[in-house]
Amino acid sequence: MKLTEENYIERDVSWMLFNRRILAEAQRQEIPLMERLNFLGIYSNNLDEFFRVRVATLNRIVDFADKNSKDLRERSKQALKTIGRLNAKYAQTFKETVKDVFNQLQKKHIHLLSEQELDDSQKEAVKEYCLSKLAGNLSPVWLSSVQGVNSLSDDSIHFVVRLKKQDEQKKGRRKGYAIIEIPVKKFGRFVQLPDVSSGNVTDHYVMYLDDVIRCALPYLFPGSGFNRFEAWSFKFTKDAEMELDTNIQGGTLQKIAKGVRSRKNGLPIRFIYDEKMPREVLNKLLEQLKLSSVDASLPSGRHQNHKDLMKFPRFEAPRGTKFEYPKWPSVMPAWAMAPTLLDVIREKDRFIHVPYHSFDAYINLLREATINPEVKGIKTTLYRLARDSKVIGSLIAAARNGKKVTVVIELLARFDEESNIDWCKKMADAGIHVIMGVEGLKIHSKVTLITAKKGNLACISTGNFHEGNACAYTDFLQFTARQPIVKDVERLFDFIEKPYMSVKFKELVVSPNDMRRQLIRLINQEIRNHNLGYPAYILCKLNHVTDESMVKKIYEAASAGVKVDLLVRGNCSLVPSLPELGGNLRVNAIIDRYLEHSRILIFANGVDLEHLGVGEEDGSYHDYKVFIGSADWMPRNLDHRIEVYSPVFDIDIKREARLVVEQGMRNNYNSFRSQAELYKHYKAVEK
Repeated sequence: MKLTEENYIERDVSWMLFNRRILAEAQRQEIPLMERLNFLGIYSNNLDEFFRVRVATLNRIVDFADKNSKDLRERSKQALKTIGRLNAKYAQTFKETVKDVFNQLQKKHIHLLSEQELDDSQKEAVKEYCLSKLAGNLSPVWLSSVQGVNSLSDDSIHFVVRLKKQDEQKKGRRKGYAIIEIPVKKFGRFVQLPDVSSGNVTDHYVMYLDDVIRCALPYLFPGSGFNRFEAWSFKFTKDAEMELDTNIQGGTLQKIAKGVRSRKNGLPIRFIYDEKMPREVLNKLLEQLKLSSVDASLPSGRHQNHKDLMKFPRFEAPRGTKFEYPKWPSVMPAWAMAPTLLDVIREKDRFIHVPYHSFDAYINLLREATINPEVKGIKTTLYRLARDSKVIGSLIAAARNGKKVTVVIELLARFDEESNIDWCKKMADAGIHVIMGVEGLKIHSKVTLITAKKGNLACISTGNFHEGNACAYTDFLQFTARQPIVKDVERLFDFIEKPYMSVKFKELVVSPNDMRRQLIRLINQEIRNHNLGYPAYILCKLNHVTDESMVKKIYEAASAGVKVDLLVRGNCSLVPSLPELGGNLRVNAIIDRYLEHSRILIFANGVDLEHLGVGEEDGSYHDYKVFIGSADWMPRNLDHRIEVYSPVFDIDIKREARLVVEQGMRNNYNSFRSQAELYKHYKAVEK
């Protein structure tokens, strides 16, 4: 099947549709108000990163693609046009949704005030805040002194301030223009004013820090002679992609550090400004910051950086009202509370599904390995790390206890490079052997190997070994002592340490070695089984499906009659409604309180999904195939990263993995929330 605009959705257009689903969640009236604010913040934060990375990449293709890439350039141009159109459309929806949420909050006695809405007592409180805290921490810079956009941070919101003298109508009147960076990192984005109680009702008052600063403007220009001040906000987004020159002198660590610093000099690709900014001020700003040729220049509301809505102050909800989702305390599986986890895993494969299960199960295993005298060493891959990482703490303790510890850390984990560099230095100082990635291959696999006298163990995860992520991302971790898998994990670390050696894996499916070939082989097997009259289906949970070869292969399977159910959270280039697919392809997605992140692949292998358990005595139902791992179906995962899928052999874990995907395929925002059902399931198992 040839891919066309009718049957293939471009990756970046698909991403816009994904982010629109997050915005749709913020629009849902039945969702608690603070959670709606949170979705608005996620939407905004996602959009910023999308422009920094993906739109920047599309622009680079349009500008620099060679003559042999004419088709790619045209596709990129068309994608940019579509993105611009969708962005403008969604921006209006976003603005209306923000207004609606704050109107609803006002009915619940939470008031977001501007500087014009303050009563006398609130004006006095704001003045005190300005004089005691803000004034000494704000440093206006005359616009004429700003040396282009690279002298400003794209992480921040800025004011452009127009200053005038009161007698401006007289001859010789003066104007001035200044830039102020809003110090959100120091003060937070929101300032709480004193509450007002009346009877049993308490009214809470909040201001944007931006609006508080508007009140402070008269105190920020002493001796300037100006006495009238107006301010309008703006922000810009820079190209955040780093192109590393592999031929430069110096080690990898130095290259990455240099690349992170170079981000500050990235080209601006998006400029957002207060739509009420006068044209005269806007023109001066664009000229001085050299932003006239920016790719996307969008008028917006009074306030920018709506990602800060995720940090809006929390208040106690009035009786009968819920501002947030009810808490779901993580479940600690019974096996993870055993005195010796190493022996428990040797008895039987184990798993956890975070955040439903507690990530402490993994931490406890590391801690045991740290002090258990039978353990000789620990090897692990790390991609993103928590600020106060318990994982790193355990690994450092293991090294100090004489264990041989090896950590493979990916320095190119976007936007976490600086943090990862710091951790590299701390681990190396503690005696840990640190491997900083592989030249030309990003290490995205999530595996841990524990070598011990009684037999080695391995953990294969679908997500990062990161305590913070484990509270918000759904990920599956399998713990096993099965020697075929463990031996392959050992080979994987050998391959990482010596990436040009020839390595064959018996159980693990590894990219870039042969993951693509193996996946196509598994799909082809389902097509053959269907043609032979055997049960055939594909049931997968992934984050992204954009690889053209995989899209074609899925279409081929569905066209042949194979039932294909895909649970795809994010980018999805598939069009399930194509008539030639005969209704055999279904695609669903989940946007809910947790970010769906686990990757689970299930293939019938000739076993009828509807009759699993029949013939349980002879074990025939074990034949269907289940894999978990780190890879999505995108070119970068299949061809340019070290990724791992591990087979699942334990029948209990197979059932749990299948339940996760099946529940997800049933997910319906109006009647069935799969995350809630899974939490009930794990709580029931706990009891």
